[in-house]
Amino acid sequence: MKNPSEEQRSMQEEKGVSRRAFLRGAGLTTAGTVALSTGLLSFKLESPVKPPAVLGPGEVAVRFVLNGQEREIWVEPRTTLAQALREHLSLTGTKVVCDRGSCSACTVWLDGKPVNSCMALAVDVAGREITTVEGLSQSGTLHPVQEAFIEHDATMCGFCTPGMVMSCAALLNRNPNPSLEDVKSATSGNLCRCGTYPKVFEATLAAAKKMKK
Repeated sequence: MKNPSEEQRSMQEEKGVSRRAFLRGAGLTTAGTVALSTGLLSFKLESPVKPPAVLGPGEVAVRFVLNGQEREIWVEPRTTLAQALREHLSLTGTKVVCDRGSCSACTVWLDGKPVNSCMALAVDVAGREITTVEGLSQSGTLHPVQEAFIEHDATMCGFCTPGMVMSCAALLNRNPNPSLEDVKSATSGNLCRCGTYPKVFEATLAAAKKMKK
């Protein structure tokens, strides 16, 4: 006849995991953890990723293509692309208004795509192609979007105008037959405090028609 303690253990084993099985499983888990931590179980790891090169704190050389010409400037790593264009290269057509990527007045093309130059570091554009509003005109001839802005009186104070022109010209490069909604979408990030949006839309659609002739 089983004593009470043996009956209790028998009942527990019937209901679920026994104390002995539990301890055995816990021991295996501990052993596995120790093996991993001590390197007894080894895994073939990929070669570690090399950390990026540290630039600065002094000036570093940055080379890129600017408006079709190769340029080199020396800038501190903290210098934004907008600052480099205005202060190091004297291209003041690019305006810095909010200086935090909210108004897009500083829009330039980076490899053909519009970006806010106040949010890009000059050191990050090395080896890439940059186009500013000064680079849109060819041999003294204004870009059709620039001409249309003048003809349709799409400029007021002028602070947003270069960024607007760059955004609209980029739109026509990728979509030569835009709708009004396309123009609104392309300039949705460009803030105009004077409220000349209707004229900007008119000018861009007129430029699209002119470019197809």
